[in-house]
Amino acid sequence: RGLGDVYKRQIDTSNLKIRLEVDGGVKEDNIGEISKSGADTFVAGSAIFNKPNYFDAIKNLKNNFS
Repeated sequence: RGLGDVYKRQIDTSNLKIRLEVDGGVKEDNIGEISKSGADTFVAGSAIFNKPNYFDAIKNLKNNFS
């Protein structure tokens, strides 16, 4: 269990509409694991803007998210 699990449990039991965001280090190869840890909002600047094709970068992030 990671820290994300702790936050996710607190959010779930609070009965409030809260988003858990990860800002920094989000990439194609880890967005799925980050999501499974409870995050539901992602900032993936470098993962998109350091790629030659932004559309493909976003598509790959979405494909690895599920």
